[in-house]
Amino acid sequence: MTHTHGAGHDELTLRTRAFEASFDGIARARMAGLPFMNNALRVEAVDFRLEPSRGPDPVQRTPESAHAAGVLVTPWFMNLVRFPLVRRDMPAGVGTMRVRKVGHEQFTFTGAHEDSFGSFEACSLFSPVFEFGTQADAIATASALLAQLRQPAAARPAAPARRSFLLGRGATQRQAP
Repeated sequence: MTHTHGAGHDELTLRTRAFEASFDGIARARMAGLPFMNNALRVEAVDFRLEPSRGPDPVQRTPESAHAAGVLVTPWFMNLVRFPLVRRDMPAGVGTMRVRKVGHEQFTFTGAHEDSFGSFEACSLFSPVFEFGTQADAIATASALLAQLRQPAAARPAAPARRSFLLGRGATQRQAP
């Protein structure tokens, strides 16, 4: 099940479903039977939202310039992911690292490309994912992380222990698998 946010975001919903379907195919074809797979989990896109425009004129955002961010849960990893709303094929960008802001935090994302989806960027949160006993546990963790990242600065509590655990001390140093 794809979890996206916001009514009227047909392009976002379609793009998120395509991303989820691409990784579902990877799970069944390339990853099936590998020892680092957590069979309690399945591929699920969690709370993908359009990112706020960071350009000089947010009114001029077009689908071609828009990006979405959320978490992808799979049986082998949980990644913070960012992808363009309109498919782009830039395989030369695979492995390129860029610091990106998600909510109020910065993370190092690594460029990736899947022929069935196009180019995207990922930041590893958990890999492998054996600490999750159920899909519900993994989704709850992904949702809690995104809720903390997207919380307005004025509403954020002073760095509680749980936030440190979810974001990790080296969050900007983590790389996608």
